[in-house]
Amino acid sequence: MSLWDTIKPHVGAQFLDVLEWTDDSTNTLVYRFPIFQKAIQDGGKLVVREGQAGVFVAEGKLSEVFPPGTYELSTRTKPIMAFFESIKYGLNMPYKGDVYFVSTRQFTDQKWGTANPIPIRDADLGVVRIRGFGNFAFKISDPGVFLKEVVGTAGLFTTEEITGQLKRKLVSALADSIGEAKIPLLDLVAHYLDFGDELRQKLNGWFQSNYGITLTDFVVENISVPPEVEKMMDKRSSMALAGDMNQYTQFQAANAIEEVAKRPGGGGNNMFMDAGVGLAMGQTIGGAMGRQASGPFNPQAGLGGGGPGGPPPPPLPGGAKFHYNGPGGQGEFDVTAIAGFIMANRAAQHLVWQAGWPGWKPWAEAPEIAQRVPPAPPPVAAPVMFHYTGPDGATQQLLSTDIAPRVKSQPGRHLVWKEGMPGWAEAQTVPEIAALLNSGPPPLPPAGGPPPLP
Repeated sequence: MSLWDTIKPHVGAQFLDVLEWTDDSTNTLVYRFPIFQKAIQDGGKLVVREGQAGVFVAEGKLSEVFPPGTYELSTRTKPIMAFFESIKYGLNMPYKGDVYFVSTRQFTDQKWGTANPIPIRDADLGVVRIRGFGNFAFKISDPGVFLKEVVGTAGLFTTEEITGQLKRKLVSALADSIGEAKIPLLDLVAHYLDFGDELRQKLNGWFQSNYGITLTDFVVENISVPPEVEKMMDKRSSMALAGDMNQYTQFQAANAIEEVAKRPGGGGNNMFMDAGVGLAMGQTIGGAMGRQASGPFNPQAGLGGGGPGGPPPPPLPGGAKFHYNGPGGQGEFDVTAIAGFIMANRAAQHLVWQAGWPGWKPWAEAPEIAQRVPPAPPPVAAPVMFHYTGPDGATQQLLSTDIAPRVKSQPGRHLVWKEGMPGWAEAQTVPEIAALLNSGPPPLPPAGGPPPLP
């Protein structure tokens, strides 16, 4: 009696001559062919179309993977035989095996994006939070690995069930790539293609070994920054377009004077009052225009009263100017302004440059700037717990910040001790308390009298 003669009395179901899968969806990755309560006709056909792979699983184990083509389903075919032999252990159900069709085509236009901002350190802007989005494409390159590692026993598996994990892996790798590249944020747009190619090559090995998937494309469409950073970048671009800031200021001032003069009643001494600027603006514009004058603005006599032959104005306060690059911006500033930038953010990098220097230097290497920046205040000491006994003789545990006021306000003997000290000591001799006693402004001189003699 042949194998099929044994099966047929127990099947009681239709026999399948052709196993094939025609998929009209756009997101199905794996489809399990419904052979429950059905039998496969000996001599039938397995049709695997282009963009598909056929996978036979016998008794829970992967038996064979078939690339595109047409195959005879016969017990005489060795790969099929291993699958068919699974039926001889229990004839109450025809088969203990499964047939899966796996889509091996490319799945394109899969969107990715950062769920939360990614903090990066930029040389120009400091720490900045960025967001990004784009798309990617992938395909199943190893149906066996994908079936074992991802699908399991699911009868239908779609792209939605795997793309979430792929996106998280891609975004994490992109953040690493941007951080390692150390490319200024303003130049990132020129490296979108490089980031995509680099990330695809970096992750493909991991995707193939763990998921049986090949990342065929990764596109970075945009990397954006918060609105406040965008405004700062726009201002910096405007400054760069302006070129020479002195010439730009002169040009703007000349335009302002011309526009105000055109207004009715705008001439004469009311000119700047109409503009809402006042005499201070006249003096500022006088300096910007570079006239050889030092007096106030007079619309009839010109800028200043000294005429073309008058002495030039004195230099502006602030000392020499340096080219500066740091959190305070980028441009040419005097030492007073640069010192202000440094004191506002001592932890940041502040670089300066002057003509004749071989390159940029830290601000501390420029004596003119270093002498304008006072030393940073010492860190505030953390309170320390002591055993304390005061003039009243009671012993208790107090913080150094509580003991110091008592020493100042209560005459008498104040003793303290903590673990590690050889014995009790006068509170004012202990460094942690002495520092608190010596802090604060000096006492004011007596009211109404002359200051003390040196």
